Amino acid sequence: MDETVAEYIRRTVLKIPRDEIKMMLQKWGFLSEAQLQTLNFHQIKDNISQEVVQLCEENSADIKQAALLDIIYNHIYQNKRMWSVYQMRKTGEELEYFDLTDFKKKFKRRLRSALKNVTITFREYEDNAIWIRVAWGTPYRQPNQYKPSYVVYHSQTPYVFISASVLKSNLPLLCQALIVASNYHDIREMELRSHSLNSLKDIVFKRYSQNFQTYCPKPVQGRTVEPESVDLRIINENRSEKERIQRLNQEAFGDGPQPILQFAQYKLETMFKSSPELEVLDKKEPFRCLVKFSSPHLLESLKSLAPAGMADAPLSPLLTCIPQKARNYFRIREKRGLFPESFVSP
Repeated sequence: MDETVAEYIRRTVLKIPRDEIKMMLQKWGFLSEAQLQTLNFHQIKDNISQEVVQLCEENSADIKQAALLDIIYNHIYQNKRMWSVYQMRKTGEELEYFDLTDFKKKFKRRLRSALKNVTITFREYEDNAIWIRVAWGTPYRQPNQYKPSYVVYHSQTPYVFISASVLKSNLPLLCQALIVASNYHDIREMELRSHSLNSLKDIVFKRYSQNFQTYCPKPVQGRTVEPESVDLRIINENRSEKERIQRLNQEAFGDGPQPILQFAQYKLETMFKSSPELEVLDKKEPFRCLVKFSSPHLLESLKSLAPAGMADAPLSPLLTCIPQKARNYFRIREKRGLFPESFVSP
C-alpha cells in the first residue's frame, strides 16, 4: 500500500470520535469482521489508527478505498462543511430514465477530459442521494486528498448541493461534468448556503411548511380612557400585543422549527424617491441593490426579531420569504437566459 494512502487513512481515523470508529469501519466494509475483532478500540486513537493502517496494508487498500471512508465520515458529519445549492435546467420538459452507471461514466469522462490528475469516488445512499467526492490535482501534481470537493445529487431532481474545496477555479469544471452527466443544459447557484445540508434540502424540496402573510394592519381608533383603568388597560394591552406578535409570527413562519439557513442573498430593484428639487427623479432607471443576509441560524433570527422588540410585527415579506425569493430569483434569471457561459453545456 502506498505511503500517502496509509497516511490518509490514519488521519481519517484520527478525525473520528473513538466511540464511533468501529461503527464507521463496519459501514466502510473494507475490513472483515474477523479483522475488526482484532482491534482494541479502548486504547488511544493514535494506536487504533496505526492498527487500522496495518490491516489495510494486508488488504492492499488504494486511494479509492480510503476516499470511501472519507465519504462515510462526511456523510455522518456533514454539518462540518459549508453547502451551497445549485439548480439545473433542461431545454425541454421531457423526463428521462436515470441510469446511475451512465451518470458515473459521463461524469468521470467529462472531468478527466479537462484534468487528468483527479480522484473521483461515488457512494449511493438510500434516499436516492449520490455522494460524489472529487480530489483535485494539477497537470503536474497528484490530487490533494485533504481538500476535496463534495457533491450531493438527488436523481430525478434538478438540485445539486456542493461543498467546494478552496480551489474555486475548479468549480466550473465540476458544474460542467454535472450537467453533462445528468443531461441538463445549464446550472445556476441559488445563493442559499448553510452548514446544515438537511435544512437546505427541506427548503428546495419544500419539506417544511411556511405560511405567508395575509395580515393588513388596521388603523387604531381613538378612544377615551378613564384614569382609574389606565394600569389595567396597560397590562391588558401588553398581553394583547404579545399575543398579536405571536400570532403574526406563526402566520409568517409556521408552527415548526425553521430550516438552518446561514446565508442568503437576492437583488432588489425599486424606484428611488426623493424631493422634487433633486434631479434624481428625472432619471427613469430604477435603484438596484444586492441584499445579503448571514447568521448562524438566519430564519430563527428573523423569527425572533418581533418578540424581542427589535422589529415591528408583521415582518416584511422580503424577510420572511427569503427561501421563496431565492427560488423566484432563479426563475427570473432563467426566463431572461442569464446564466454563466462556463456553466452551460455546449
